[in-house]
Amino acid sequence: MTDALQKFVMDEWYFFIPLLCMSITAMALVVWRLLLNMSAKTNMGAFLPAFAGTLQKDGIDGARAFCAAQSGLIPRKLFVAGLDNAKQGAAAMRRAMANVIELEILPDLNFLLAPILALAKIATMVGLFLTVISMIQTFSAIQKAAEGSGAGGGAAGQAGAIGLALFATAMGLMTAIPLVFTHVLFKDWIAKFELHMKSDGQKLITLVQNYKEGKPLVPPQPAPAPGAEPEKRAAVAAAAPRR
Repeated sequence: MTDALQKFVMDEWYFFIPLLCMSITAMALVVWRLLLNMSAKTNMGAFLPAFAGTLQKDGIDGARAFCAAQSGLIPRKLFVAGLDNAKQGAAAMRRAMANVIELEILPDLNFLLAPILALAKIATMVGLFLTVISMIQTFSAIQKAAEGSGAGGGAAGQAGAIGLALFATAMGLMTAIPLVFTHVLFKDWIAKFELHMKSDGQKLITLVQNYKEGKPLVPPQPAPAPGAEPEKRAAVAAAAPRR
């Protein structure tokens, strides 16, 4: 197997190099998409309390600036769109966030998925095409050998060439199968991310409504024990929400 693969790489290099380039390109696209997905995520468990404290302390404008400075898609695009329309009411916020999800965030999340799927489909066909070309050359050699010797013994001599021709199909499949699997996983991740966006958007509307009604957004800090140190009392007093 190793000797056959080495012979394919060395003797059939004009087939091997295009397939290798396709594999490298596919790997680069998958890694690029993974990095984009990692940068799009936000730890909402840590972000929402900080956002609520900023909204209560600095108001809607301060909360918007806080969200715009984040790297994740949910605060940087979804929350900013909702806060831009906060003065117009919950319905306007909901419409603005729905438009941002549909027109900005989802296209960003689907970036590179079309080339990945295209490579997955093309790799198999390119491998099969190269195999067919190699098989045509092999059968032509078998025919010449049969005509020269007057017998069909040339087929045995070309068995290795037939095996080499199949390496092109194998490399195409080795590129296509992981790409199809990766594409399905990316699509599933996008669907789950969309559900998280809708849920977080509703939480934003609730926080803004509570802020307008004057309700506390940050739970009050527990009161220190009577014998607590003065430093702890001062820290609790500083962390308490200010009206």
